[in-house]
Amino acid sequence: MEVQHRVAAELTRIGPVIDQLGERFAAAGHELSLVGGPVRDAMLGRLQNDLDFTTSARPEETERLLAGWVDATWDMGRAFGTIGARIGQWQVEITTYRAETYDPTSRKPDVDFGDSLAGDLGRRDFTVNAMAVSVPGRGFEDPYGGLVDLANRVLRTPGRPEDSFSDDPLRMMRAARFAAQLGFTVAPEVVAAMTEMAGRIEIISAERVRDELVKLVCAPFPRLGLTLLVQTGLADHVLPELPALALESDEHHRHKDVYEHTLTVLEQAIALEERLGGEPDFVSRFAALMHDVGKPRTRRFETGGVVTFHHHDVVGAKMTRKRMQALRFSNAEIDAVSKLVELHLRFHGYGAGEWTDAAVRRYVRDAGDQLERLHILTRADCTTRNQRKADRLRRTYDSLEARIERLMQEEELASIRPDLDGAQIMAILDIAPGPRVGAAYKHLLELRMDRGPMSPEDARAALLAWAEANPEPGPES
Repeated sequence: MEVQHRVAAELTRIGPVIDQLGERFAAAGHELSLVGGPVRDAMLGRLQNDLDFTTSARPEETERLLAGWVDATWDMGRAFGTIGARIGQWQVEITTYRAETYDPTSRKPDVDFGDSLAGDLGRRDFTVNAMAVSVPGRGFEDPYGGLVDLANRVLRTPGRPEDSFSDDPLRMMRAARFAAQLGFTVAPEVVAAMTEMAGRIEIISAERVRDELVKLVCAPFPRLGLTLLVQTGLADHVLPELPALALESDEHHRHKDVYEHTLTVLEQAIALEERLGGEPDFVSRFAALMHDVGKPRTRRFETGGVVTFHHHDVVGAKMTRKRMQALRFSNAEIDAVSKLVELHLRFHGYGAGEWTDAAVRRYVRDAGDQLERLHILTRADCTTRNQRKADRLRRTYDSLEARIERLMQEEELASIRPDLDGAQIMAILDIAPGPRVGAAYKHLLELRMDRGPMSPEDARAALLAWAEANPEPGPES
């Protein structure tokens, strides 16, 4: 009854759009149904402004029926039978009934148009996404028991999971993503099929895998999805650095389970996202997930039962860059995440506050525009159960942030530059543009880090002293 009330309320809110669309298609002799995610989300009371429909009309007919009535249309998905449109605040996608199959060696689906709603629902990924509401009549279609699975918070496939994943192996990633988004469990037979068929994900393009991974990591419960990827072996193919963190225990060399530590760091980073505005932040979350991936390669057992991971920050940054490149992330995302992984240990040299102001300036300079995310990662990286130690680390980082804030106010630290720019350097030394200008600029920047701001006179004297100590080589004889 509660579900029915939620659905009725949500459909009332979107009634003018779905009913008018349904009437236009019905008048032309076509069926139209709200389908998939919007129906599921209406039952969960979380319907968004994106509405998906399925229809008996072919794309060109859909386009004709929308012309002159909607605010805008687009047809990037025409090859898959999809026409998009904007109607006021609503983003609408209308797709012809489909029957989709994958060639075992192909990365792209062969798309055939279907001829019935039941057939279209049968080819969808999970039963909770295989429900529809026909419009304008508002008839509810649930041939595969999606409503029951929704109530039980479980993910099942409409048919045999082996058939579903053979048709589209990306659905295995989607199972993990929906678990992370909805907090659902995955049916045992679906988990078994994912485990058996994990290798099939290799035929899917890196871009499609990346997009699912981003949605999973940015979901409310990413631990659920990531755990499923590792459990089924999918992670071995799409993010092998993650399962590699589950280092084997040694009775003589006890140390933290780095895999569980990593998932805890991720959750603690998520809890700090209000520092970035509160929205899911992929860069911050993925940096938390990857920050220790260099540990398996750098693990060493020392005398006395000590385990070390020297330089795992540098090694991990290189591994992170390589993995993100393989997944076709943008250069900006790769640079940001890799920088955070490389810098995540820097704070531990701070001790009890022994850094000089110069060291604090370098910390800020090296972090650059990732400083706030570095604050989050560094704080999240404390997973000790020793409350006294945790409180001490928190207070120490509070102290570092306070020093950064003070220097920011005093010196405009975020945009720190040498006290002389390139033009001034060339004028004082009477030289043309070239490597010597860059070397002088770098020297003055280091002085700025060490000493703080200098007067123009002091900066000029420092530049001339550098030039005298580093004369420009004469022409070769």
